[in-house]
Amino acid sequence: MNADEQTLIKADKFLLRYMGLGGNFTPFIPERAEGSWLYDASGRRVLDFTSGQMSSVLGHAHPELVATIHEGAGRLDHLLSMMVSKPVVDLAEALAELVPELPRSMFLSTGGESVEAAIRLAKVVTGKWEVVGFAQSYHGSTGAAASATYSIGRRGHGPLMPGAFAIPAPNAFRPRFPGVTWQQELDDSFELLDRQSTGNLAAFVAEPILSTGGVIDLPVGYLAALKAHCERRGMLLIVDEAQTSLGRTGEMFAFERDNVMPDILLLSKTLGAGMAMSSVSTSDAIAEIGYSRGFMFATTHVNDPLPACVALKVLEIIRRDSLVEKAAVLGTRLRRGLQNLMQHYECIGDIRGRGLLLGMEFLPRAGHTGTAISQKVTQVALDLGLSANITGAYTSGVIRLAPPITSTEEEIDFGLNALDTAIGRVVETLGS
Repeated sequence: MNADEQTLIKADKFLLRYMGLGGNFTPFIPERAEGSWLYDASGRRVLDFTSGQMSSVLGHAHPELVATIHEGAGRLDHLLSMMVSKPVVDLAEALAELVPELPRSMFLSTGGESVEAAIRLAKVVTGKWEVVGFAQSYHGSTGAAASATYSIGRRGHGPLMPGAFAIPAPNAFRPRFPGVTWQQELDDSFELLDRQSTGNLAAFVAEPILSTGGVIDLPVGYLAALKAHCERRGMLLIVDEAQTSLGRTGEMFAFERDNVMPDILLLSKTLGAGMAMSSVSTSDAIAEIGYSRGFMFATTHVNDPLPACVALKVLEIIRRDSLVEKAAVLGTRLRRGLQNLMQHYECIGDIRGRGLLLGMEFLPRAGHTGTAISQKVTQVALDLGLSANITGAYTSGVIRLAPPITSTEEEIDFGLNALDTAIGRVVETLGS
């Protein structure tokens, strides 16, 4: 028995499993990581096509981030929640420069925390308490965030937050009602929502691309129509860009494509580039109303200086090295490669997403579900040196691909070749 096998046995014995039924730990055990690659103890390397948990947007062990962590930890790592530090103030200023309409920010540890804070802020500001999300959404696992999450994790945990509602997200590949436009579906959804509401609609929480929900990209114009529905009802629009911000989609923020300004903007994963970091940004007006009405969301690690130092460096690197533009170019290369695979393999039904956040959906074939096929493809791909993952439980077999925006063309091509080989091998077994 080798060391990795021993580690997996210990993991089964001592670790609490947290991914639901079938959520087994991956048999590949990284010992170190560098750039887009993970390495185990034997030196075997695997290309990370998920950027860790869709977070390491600059790859692993970026030398400037490593230096920033070392320097920051040695100078100022953690403070009393009511104290401010220069890195925190500088980071808030940097975000305000990127989104001048939302100049007031606070910083937390995870995306789930940022959703919790945003929902609480929306309730205080509007004086209402009903929150709406997409039926394919993922916003976190705690309290209000879990109540606004509908793609996975709702079974067996008892009552969730009162006043939580869901509407379907538009899915061009799998329309709920063929021939019905997304605008009509949205209008009908809000008409139904109005019938269920007690008149206390406070906020809508939306991802521009529903990643865990199957990499569903909201069509052009949808966010603007959604914002209009919110404004007519006195609701705030909370845009959760945990996975879609800071270049991932080929734009600094995914909402920019639609020329729509959210009332509250949430960042997490990409902002820390692997470090636990999230943000809540809003307008002066909303911030002042929240303060005047007693908004409170204090955590042990609110506005910590060390992760703020890292986030500042992340923003600097992305802007200095033109990585937003690079992600757009690499995303085009990856999409074209995936579309070529779709032309070759009948089991691939759709390629969707933006930039370097793409999904590949598999169709049922020869008595095998799309989910079963996607699971086999990811397993074989890992054997071939590529780490990809499958999105949530209700997505009918969608493999999500989110390489670091610092990837090279050669790494994108390596990933495509590994997928090609993996799909080919799985297809050969479908009839057996």
